[in-house]
Amino acid sequence: MQDLSLHLMDIVQNSLKAGAVRILIEVRADTSINMLYITIEDNGHGMSAAMVESVTDPFVTTRTTRSVGLGIPLLKEHCELTGGKLELQSEEGKGTCLRASFGLYSIDRMPLGDISDTMTALVLSDPNVDYVVRFVCDDNEFELDWHDIRDQLADVPLNEPAVLEWIGENLAEKQHYIFGGVLNEITG
Repeated sequence: MQDLSLHLMDIVQNSLKAGAVRILIEVRADTSINMLYITIEDNGHGMSAAMVESVTDPFVTTRTTRSVGLGIPLLKEHCELTGGKLELQSEEGKGTCLRASFGLYSIDRMPLGDISDTMTALVLSDPNVDYVVRFVCDDNEFELDWHDIRDQLADVPLNEPAVLEWIGENLAEKQHYIFGGVLNEITG
């Protein structure tokens, strides 16, 4: 994978396969301790304790189309290359929370990527899922909640082109505002 937003998409797709209808995605940079965190929390079916223990093994997957699952093992490796780690908590029937941490200024950290493109693709794949996207960097914070957008739009679907464009532009602007000058790949 070329950037962290693609890892994010892979993990969210796992959440969707687990029946999640509400997914929190938080990207947090803490410059005081040189760390970048990506958290994905869902209300899907969750996993057994045994599955949580084995999920970082590339030869363990719930897929029926192939016998390997590389998404989480690769993400774990990327975390560890930067001095971070991957934490996974899940309970059957209650959902899953994945937290990936990375050395913020590590030369081995992948770029964040374009969260707005990722979210636009996810909305196109299933416009009925409620996402909460939160960007935090030190004292700056932004949150966009799909449930609030739905309340404002009444019967207009989120995959309506004008709505998708607004979501994408809003997320891109806020990603730049919150992380610009902090993440090396985002200037300004």
